[in-house]
Amino acid sequence: MQLVDTAVAQALEPFGVTLSPRQLDRVSSYVERLVNWGRAVNLTAIHGQEQILRRHFAESMYITGFLHLEGCLLDVGTGAGFPGLALKIICPELNVTLLEPVAKKRAFLKEVVRECQLELVEIRSDRVEGFCITAAKSFDFVTVRAVGSFDTVLPSVRRCLAPTGRACLWLTGHEARRLAQNNKDFGGLFEWEEPVAVPLSQDREIWCGRPRVG
Repeated sequence: MQLVDTAVAQALEPFGVTLSPRQLDRVSSYVERLVNWGRAVNLTAIHGQEQILRRHFAESMYITGFLHLEGCLLDVGTGAGFPGLALKIICPELNVTLLEPVAKKRAFLKEVVRECQLELVEIRSDRVEGFCITAAKSFDFVTVRAVGSFDTVLPSVRRCLAPTGRACLWLTGHEARRLAQNNKDFGGLFEWEEPVAVPLSQDREIWCGRPRVG
């Protein structure tokens, strides 16, 4: 059953996210497809419409309350489209590239893009390590959420970013501390701003950083 727009709006409200009627319809359609596909394809570990709205859409869109997104965005390991495709809905002028190596997940993303009539979205099968070596352009934003390892991801993100671009990571505080202690690229390649705590979560944060010069 498709969500009603009021349910979507209520789920997003604690995060300060307000959508137009058209955007609310797109989120409702997206959630419906995510639930339906999830019965046959492992798209996400999060289930149930309310949890999907809060953990995927609201937590992705929350970044727009403190960061103005424009230009080109690269979403690394997008999975079911988060945060990249959720950000495309709230920032329709963004030019978004989604990297997802799993074919079934790419098929899902293509259906969402088609059914929600989203333009300026490219879905690629590349892994970030190879993509950023051959990419024909640099990106204003690179988003990373729920990737397995940052050892090769962080240097690739740095390579893909424009000099004035931002890397945006969705992390737990524990993950951030571990990266700061054990991964030289975390502080060596980026200058991080103060992390922003995600509402209604115990330990989740959004980290935004610029590439270090030199």
